[in-house]
Amino acid sequence: MAARRSRLGCAALTALVLLVAVVGAAVWLIRQTGAPDTASNRCVAESDGTSWELSAAQADNAALIAVTSMQRGMPARAATIGLATALQESRLINIDYGDRDSVGLFQQRPSQGWGTVEQIMDPVYSTGKFYDGLADVAGYTDMAVTEAAQAVQRSAFPDAYAQHEPRARAWASALTGWSTAALTCDLSTPEQPGSGDAFGTRVQRDFAGTVLSSTDGSADGSRLLLSTDALAAASGAEASRSGWAVAQWAVAVAAEQQVVGVQVGDRLWDRAGDGWATAADSLPAGTVAVTLAGQRSDGST
Repeated sequence: MAARRSRLGCAALTALVLLVAVVGAAVWLIRQTGAPDTASNRCVAESDGTSWELSAAQADNAALIAVTSMQRGMPARAATIGLATALQESRLINIDYGDRDSVGLFQQRPSQGWGTVEQIMDPVYSTGKFYDGLADVAGYTDMAVTEAAQAVQRSAFPDAYAQHEPRARAWASALTGWSTAALTCDLSTPEQPGSGDAFGTRVQRDFAGTVLSSTDGSADGSRLLLSTDALAAASGAEASRSGWAVAQWAVAVAAEQQVVGVQVGDRLWDRAGDGWATAADSLPAGTVAVTLAGQRSDGST
């Protein structure tokens, strides 16, 4: 009996030693690799003290929808309607399925003349088609959001869009520059360096030539300058508003484009920081600086 208790005691002691070793190894590994990444990979638009959250993927699509209305010279109300519609129809995700033959951000149906499946699955095309339809709705700026959306969509649930209006309004206000320093994202560290060419292609895609991108001469080409003058002319916005629209658009697409910093005027969004801080210098109105993740000498970002 005593021998059995001795064996059990040894087994328990061995198990305890193994547990301590495992815990110690885990602590060592954490210390070697640094603190775990706790980023939520979510974005928020602040409005009247309320934070309206979207995932990074949703924010990326919201950025396109909002600035498309702006570069087309449409009012911010159009962006609110567009965002509320896409939130209801697809949750702001470019899905390839839906009710009957509906697909895309706005769940447009090829059988109803919206275009081919391939066309509708292109977010630029589907967003443009939605705004084409909205522009044909007389007096849409004076309508309730749900009425204007329904006039375009002809949904079986005409009142469903109203529930998304507060979130859509907050995001539209930030992405069209009416609300400043209102849009932020909490993102993980980029896993790869950014591409100036890819970012320039995205600028052209979303702004249709009303925003121009160029490098500012930094050694690794990771800092880009965006000129917003043509966007201001197209939208009728002041230079400061068009600058904030582009700056907050850049934050909304930061996850996809490996953006680590955005500056407009004397305000700076840092991916590793918390919200918009005061920058050491100030950029002229009509210019936004965007910094992409760069390649370090050790080959990491």
